[in-house]
Amino acid sequence: MKRFLKIVFPVVFACFICFLGYLIITKINRKKESAENIKTIPKFSYKDVNGGFFTNQDIKINTPTLFIYFNTECEYCNEETKMIKENKEKFQNVQLIFVSFEKPELIKTFATKHQLTSHVNIHFLYDNKVTFATTFDVNSLPCLVLYDKDQKLIEKIKGQTKIEILLKKLTSQ
Repeated sequence: MKRFLKIVFPVVFACFICFLGYLIITKINRKKESAENIKTIPKFSYKDVNGGFFTNQDIKINTPTLFIYFNTECEYCNEETKMIKENKEKFQNVQLIFVSFEKPELIKTFATKHQLTSHVNIHFLYDNKVTFATTFDVNSLPCLVLYDKDQKLIEKIKGQTKIEILLKKLTSQ
């Protein structure tokens, strides 16, 4: 029995180490691929809160774009949105796209609460297939993904950010 364990244990341990190595390499490769895919605005299609669709083809040309991945119950998301509302005139030349995986009714209530439903440059989208996080390689809320007027990635920002910093990054390109 001891001999059997002396053989089996090292083999199982070696297999476990190889499996962990495989998982790590796969994750690194997936991260590299995601980073490459978001250098420009990737293809996407999400429902808007009114039932229509909004895709990458609907992005305004020659306009900086700010994607905001949010949750209606997230305190930081609400604070970020409140700051955007208070400075909405400064964002007139920026396309703001709010994306959430929550139900459209919740998103619409959130947009109405923050008084951002009547602006042509602000869109609220429903990620019904929960693909935004993997498509844009985000894993926190709020997460901001900034693109310049040529649809090239400026930066991905995790967490709440001051409006002045966002505007500087979006308009300095």
